Amino acid sequence: MLNNKVCIVTGGAQGIGRCIVETFAKNDAIQVYACDMNAAAMTDLEAKYPNVTAVELNVCDRDNIANFVEKVKAEHGKIDVLVNNAGVTRDNLIEKMTEEDWDLVSDVNLKGVFNMTQAIAPVMIEGGSGSIITMSSVVGTDGNIGQSNYAATKGGVIAMTKGWSKEFSRKGAQVRANCIAPGFIETPMTVDLPDKVLDYMRQKTPLGRMGKPQDIANGALFLASDNSAFITGQTLKVDGGLVI
Repeated sequence: MLNNKVCIVTGGAQGIGRCIVETFAKNDAIQVYACDMNAAAMTDLEAKYPNVTAVELNVCDRDNIANFVEKVKAEHGKIDVLVNNAGVTRDNLIEKMTEEDWDLVSDVNLKGVFNMTQAIAPVMIEGGSGSIITMSSVVGTDGNIGQSNYAATKGGVIAMTKGWSKEFSRKGAQVRANCIAPGFIETPMTVDLPDKVLDYMRQKTPLGRMGKPQDIANGALFLASDNSAFITGQTLKVDGGLVI
């Protein structure tokens, strides 16, 4: 599905990001750059998949991003897919949320997406095509108690994506921008939650289970592939019917 495509995935060391990296590698991407601050955690991916390269990258470091993008351009002359997956949470009720926790979540989840897209979109526009996929959340569309910072960033990336879908294609380039909004997903971020919380998540989801990283990776694969060539500016909810 991704024949001859050069892909970049941020937050690729674990959870959803790691699953997306593997899914892209298995589906014939010519190259998948798995970007994360913990590059050492991805050496096994490099060993298993010859088309995966682990890259130590901080989405808040604009100089590092610029150097990385120039390297990819020099090696391949193009970038076909960007998955903005890197993200953090620092949950708390508004009266207890610190400015530091607000700033960290905003810097990674919102400005980090801006940083990566600002560096890579011009490469796609110059090449005439590309797919930008950004991880949002059902929290970004419908809110949640104790997640003011997270909800603001996840709603913000949806708004940016809608603007990008118009901006990046205005001169005829087939550059698409879409979001994925996961519901409750089994990841390293949820594995240590109490059983009563996990049971509540399952009960709240009409399909009766939590999602798996592969459920999200399948959506990313579709949006990265030419099968979604006429889809842009959209938010794909992969939530088992949690938000209808």
